[in-house]
Amino acid sequence: MQYADIEEFIDKAPQALARGPIALTMAEDVVELESTLRHNLQSGFGCVVLFAPEEVSLPNALAEKVHHVTYDVYAENALIEAVNRINDAALNQWIYYSFNAEYLFFPFSESRSVKDLLAFHAEERRSAMISYVIDLYAGNLSEHSNAVSLSDAHLDRSGYYSLARKDEAKNWQPKDRQLDFYGGLRWRFEEHIPWSRRKIDRVSLFRAQKGLRLRPDFTFSDEEFNTYACPWHNNLTAAICSFRTAKALRSNPGSRFAIKDFRWHNSVPFTWHSQQLMDLGLIEPGQWF
Repeated sequence: MQYADIEEFIDKAPQALARGPIALTMAEDVVELESTLRHNLQSGFGCVVLFAPEEVSLPNALAEKVHHVTYDVYAENALIEAVNRINDAALNQWIYYSFNAEYLFFPFSESRSVKDLLAFHAEERRSAMISYVIDLYAGNLSEHSNAVSLSDAHLDRSGYYSLARKDEAKNWQPKDRQLDFYGGLRWRFEEHIPWSRRKIDRVSLFRAQKGLRLRPDFTFSDEEFNTYACPWHNNLTAAICSFRTAKALRSNPGSRFAIKDFRWHNSVPFTWHSQQLMDLGLIEPGQWF
């Protein structure tokens, strides 16, 4: 179903927002948009919402299952504003947000749904989950000029690291259980990436709360939402396997002609399985078995 704007969606589809968890997808273009939406549906989200220009169309079978909200996706902080508006309209619901050509993976996601994941996470008294944006890229740029290929997807098996996140309000002391994570294409080709966009951590799964605000750096106004673990043990984490950075590096004239190949000695084919991500230490099962 299609809506003229976000306010019409909230007004006319309250029952949809009540069928959580909710997946929000911002379509910056149409590259792998259909596969992204299908992945969200298959993951078990009760409500799948697409923010996209009016002219974007979906196959009938998919359009019947997705709420298409007409939206200016090119406005400054477009995704941030959309997430915050849905937060206010869907209090206590779990919300996931991403862009097209991004795919959520979590421990055992092949046999367990996102509802199972969030039910366990909530039992551990957690209201948000850290995810790491793992860059995907085509192995052969001659065949896939936009660096996007589901059948030829690669990722970096190493090169990830973290730094303490400092608190400006407390004389730049490290924040409790918060780290800034780096790696992937944003690290290897950092000369083409603004410093403010090099982090790969994103609090992409959270439970909506009154007054909560997502910030432009993908952290929340409630600092506990930004922690990678609770005080007593490690928690579940997830990964967003994403072609977004590779796609951007191939569309920007400055980087397109400077980068001949995204592969290096630590590139491996992506198997599209959560076990590979756990084996590489990119997602954490915590106490969930």
